[in-house]
Amino acid sequence: MAGHSKWNNIKNKKGKEDAKRAKVFTKLGRYIMVAAKEGGSDPEYNPALKAAIDKAKAENMPNDNIDRAIKRGAGELGADNFEEIIYEGYGPSGIAVFATCLTDNRNRTASDVRHAFDKCGGNLGQSGSVTFMFDRKGLVAIERTDSIDEDELTMLAIDLGAEDFESEEEGFEIITSPEDFNAVKEGLKAEGYEFAMAEITFIPQSTVALTNEDDIKNMEKLIDMLEDNDDVQEVYHNWEIEEE
Repeated sequence: MAGHSKWNNIKNKKGKEDAKRAKVFTKLGRYIMVAAKEGGSDPEYNPALKAAIDKAKAENMPNDNIDRAIKRGAGELGADNFEEIIYEGYGPSGIAVFATCLTDNRNRTASDVRHAFDKCGGNLGQSGSVTFMFDRKGLVAIERTDSIDEDELTMLAIDLGAEDFESEEEGFEIITSPEDFNAVKEGLKAEGYEFAMAEITFIPQSTVALTNEDDIKNMEKLIDMLEDNDDVQEVYHNWEIEEE
């Protein structure tokens, strides 16, 4: 994992999601709709939809909202035409940033994303300008408790097909290939483990620390502006967030 710990990012992300629950549900609803539209409405035969539903349930999204999103995606409640777009660029001091979006208005989203980069001392780049710095991986994060035996968890994760295992002060990070993610996650879940995070994500190959206070404030603002946009599903970056 190139020495990169996700724990500060996990805490940062969860805190924002708790504060913006309605926006989280809007984003998850779009995620489910697109997955159902592209792969069918049965999660047993549509891994993308199953992952979207699992993520929604982890955020306590009501079942009625999930069912409506699936039906919308399947065309049972009218059509919603969302397309997926990735915007890439650089934040303050060259921090690599990219945002995955689901939008029904490409011009609006491009304008909003460009404005966020410009306002926060960054610049929007060309397609492919930063995504090569990240690896697409499954990530399962488990908080450290007295009841967890690290050696036992390590062996179980490896037996289930994990690629890497990191022990951090606050918990354990289990990295998988995207293809093995569900098998590892379900295997750990069957053994009673609870997750602080479990999703397919993009992990930076290396990270960059910021020391200038203005750069830190602008980077925080850029992430907030992007995450506050309904069209933006996820924001990835290679900034190493320091402990407060």
